Amino acid sequence: MGLFDWMTGGKAPPPGTPRLAVPALRDALLAVNRDTAPFIVRDGAPEGVDMTAEWRIVDARWYEIFAAAGVQRVFKVLMKFDESSGEVRAVDQSWEVEWRAGVPVLSATAGGFRGQSWEKSFETVYAFREDLSWGEVYSYKFDTDEIRKPLVAAALKAGWGWRGVAFGKL
Repeated sequence: MGLFDWMTGGKAPPPGTPRLAVPALRDALLAVNRDTAPFIVRDGAPEGVDMTAEWRIVDARWYEIFAAAGVQRVFKVLMKFDESSGEVRAVDQSWEVEWRAGVPVLSATAGGFRGQSWEKSFETVYAFREDLSWGEVYSYKFDTDEIRKPLVAAALKAGWGWRGVAFGKL
């Protein structure tokens, strides 16, 4: 791995871990999906990459949660498999979210973003409920590591390295 791995999140697989073939790596990354996760890992063909992980901001089950939380930025992790180096190369894309009547409208950020981003935010709101009782109305946590960490773990377990890309070719 390289000198700036601490900045890009680059990691090597544990020594002696056999590298699985690309189809097995793809299956390992897809296995990160679960119904309770606020993100989805899918084929990246629409973006011209091997795999994509993104917040479920436009999923009807999830957008109310994101809207209530007032999330204004979402992101995708685009992944390409570099078989020659045995690495999953990843870059983040950031998007602005505008809420109209509780429905998300995505637009690209004006300045654009490419590289590696880490964002954490959380909020818990207490108020009077309809029955006039006091209590928690909603609670949310927005953490980009919630997407990235399971992806990195799946790649490393499959014997592949993880390389965050900021300036080079994905």
